[in-house]
Amino acid sequence: MSRSTSRLLAAGLVAGPLYIVVGTIGALTRPGFDPTRDDWSLLSNGELGWIQVALFISTGLLTLAGAVGMWRALADGRASTWGPRLVALFGLGLIGAGIFIADPARGFPPGTPADAHVISWHGLMHFVSGGVGFLSLIAACMTFARRFAGLGQTGWAAYSVATGALFFAAFVGVATGSQPGGPVLVLVTLAFTAAVVLGWAWLSALVVKVMVESRP
Repeated sequence: MSRSTSRLLAAGLVAGPLYIVVGTIGALTRPGFDPTRDDWSLLSNGELGWIQVALFISTGLLTLAGAVGMWRALADGRASTWGPRLVALFGLGLIGAGIFIADPARGFPPGTPADAHVISWHGLMHFVSGGVGFLSLIAACMTFARRFAGLGQTGWAAYSVATGALFFAAFVGVATGSQPGGPVLVLVTLAFTAAVVLGWAWLSALVVKVMVESRP
C-alpha cells in the first residue's frame, strides 16, 4: 500500500471520532439544546452554528478521502468498486448537510417557537442530503457484508448487516416519527443518535480493517 493511500485511509479514520466528539460537546453545551429531543442537525443554527456546519463539511471531506483510500486498497473482489462509491456518497451527503442548514425547530435555537414547523428550501435540501448520505451508508454496510460473507468472515458480515439494519430502522423512525412530543420523540431521537454513533463506529472499524489487511 502506498503512502498516499495510507494517508487517505487515515483521513477516513479520523472522520468518525471527530464527528462524535465535536457533536457530543455541542449537544451537551449549547444553551437550549436538548439531546433527548433535538437532532444534531439543529446545531447548525444560532451563533455557534458555524461549528456544526464546519463539522459536517470537514467530516464529509475526510470521508471522501477515506473512500478513495479504500478504492485504492481494495484491488478486487466484491464491494471493491461499489463499497467505496457508497462511502463516498455518504461523504457527499455530509457536505450537503453542511451547506444546506436545517430549519430551527422545537425551541432551538433559543427564541424559536416550540411549535415551529416551517420547511424552507434549504431545510428540505438538508433532509435530502442527509437522506442520500444515510441510505448510502446503509447500502455500504450491506455491500461490504456480502464481501465478508464471500470471504468466510461471518463475524464481520453479521456486524455489517446489523449496523445497516439498525441504522435503517432508526432513520425510518426519525423521518416518520419525530414530530410528536413526549416519550415517542425521546425514543426516536435517542435511537437515531445511537444509530449515527454505531454507523460511524462501523465505518471507522472498516477503515482500520482495510488498513491492516492492505499492509505488505
